[in-house]
Amino acid sequence: MEKHLVGGECPYYGCIPSKIMLRAAETLAEARRAEAIAGDVDVRPDWRRVAERISTEATDGWSDTAAVIRLQQAGATVLHGHGRLAGPHQVEVEHPDGRTTRYSARTGIILNPGTRPALPTIDGLAATPYWTNRDAVQTRTLPRSLIVLGGGATAAELAQAIARFGADVTIVETGTRLLKREEPEASEALRMALENDGIRVLLGSHTMRVDYDDAFTVSLRDGALLHAERLLLATGRTPNLEDIGLETLNLAPESVQVGDDLTIGDRLWLIGDAAGQGAYTHVSMHHSEIVHRQILGLAGQTTASPVVPRVTFTDPEIAAVGFTEDQARASGLAVASAHADLGSRGFTHGEGARAGFVKLVADTQRQALVGATAVGPYAGEVLSMLALAVHAEVPIAKLKSMIYAYPTFHRAVSAALTDL
Repeated sequence: MEKHLVGGECPYYGCIPSKIMLRAAETLAEARRAEAIAGDVDVRPDWRRVAERISTEATDGWSDTAAVIRLQQAGATVLHGHGRLAGPHQVEVEHPDGRTTRYSARTGIILNPGTRPALPTIDGLAATPYWTNRDAVQTRTLPRSLIVLGGGATAAELAQAIARFGADVTIVETGTRLLKREEPEASEALRMALENDGIRVLLGSHTMRVDYDDAFTVSLRDGALLHAERLLLATGRTPNLEDIGLETLNLAPESVQVGDDLTIGDRLWLIGDAAGQGAYTHVSMHHSEIVHRQILGLAGQTTASPVVPRVTFTDPEIAAVGFTEDQARASGLAVASAHADLGSRGFTHGEGARAGFVKLVADTQRQALVGATAVGPYAGEVLSMLALAVHAEVPIAKLKSMIYAYPTFHRAVSAALTDL
C-alpha cells in the first residue's frame, strides 16, 4: 500500500535524481580543472540537459508504473492509497476515489512510512514558496541565486550541484560546522571545498524570519539580511508516524520503541527511515531482508546490524561508518585514532584530491576498528573495505598484514593503520 509513488523518496526525489545532478556538476568541475592538467576546455553549462535526464532516465516522468509492474510480476498486489492500522492485525486503506477497504493480516504488517522534510519554526517561512529536495530535483530552470537552510548531506549536495551550474549560493547553518554527526576534519574539508566552489557558508547563523516578495529575504539573528531568488529548506527529516493508526494499538508516534528485530508490536514491524537507524535507502533494504527472514523462517541474520555506512556525495565525497572518535570516547571505549592523507594517488588525481584523507578509530582493548572516515574522490568506494572491517571486527593486525594496491586511494588506509 503506497499513498504516493511506489519506491519512496529515493528513486523519484532523493538518491537517484540528486546523483544525476551531482554527476553533471562534477563533470563541469572536472572540465574547469582541465586547464591545469590537460588543456583548454570551453565549458557552457546547460541545466536543461540535466532536467531532461532526471525526468526521462531516472524517474519516468515521476511515474511508478515500472515499479508497480515489477512487484506485480513478483506476485504482489499493489494498492495506491493511504494505509492506516485499524487495530491488531488490521489495516484500512483509503483509496484515491474516497473508498475505504479493510484487510486482515494472516502473517503480519510491515510499516515503512518514510520521512518528510522537517519544517523549522521560523517566522514567515510557512507562508513562502520555499523549496524542499523535491522541488530542487524537479526544477526545469535553476535560480540565479539560492539560500540553503541547513548543513547536512542534502544541503551540501544540492548547494554544490546548483552552484557549479552558475548560481550564487549561500548556506545558512545554525551549528558550528557542516555534517555535525561526522568527524570535524570531514566537516572542515567540506566547508573548504564548498567555499572553493564560490559558496558562502555561514556557520553559527540563526534564521529569525523569512519573507517573500518575488524573491526571498532571510533575516539572521545578527541583523544581517540575505536575498535570493529561491530558498531551499534542508534542515532534516521528520518520520511519517502520524496518521497511520498507531493509536489503534495504543502506540504513540513520539515514543515508539523499535526492537532489535524491528518489531513494535505483535507481528508488527517498523522499518526504513522512520525506524530511526538512519535515513538511507540501504538501511531500508537491509531492514526488509531482516524481516523477510523472520516472516519466512529463513536462516541468516534476523536482527538489524548496528554498523551503518553513509556517504555524502559532494566533491570531495565524505564517507563514514561506525563511530566517530568523539562518539567512541563518549561510549566509554578505550580509543586510539589514526589519520593519513591520500598520498601519491591524490597527487596523480590532480588539484582538489590532495585535500582528502582517511581517519580510523580503534578500540584498543579489542584491537579492532569501531569507526572510519574517508574523504576524497571515490571515498564511497573506499568505504566498503572499512565497513567490512568494522562490521566483521577484523583484527587490526590482520588489516596491517594485507597488501594494498598502489597507487590507489586504499593506500591511505594502509598508511593510517601504521599508527594504530
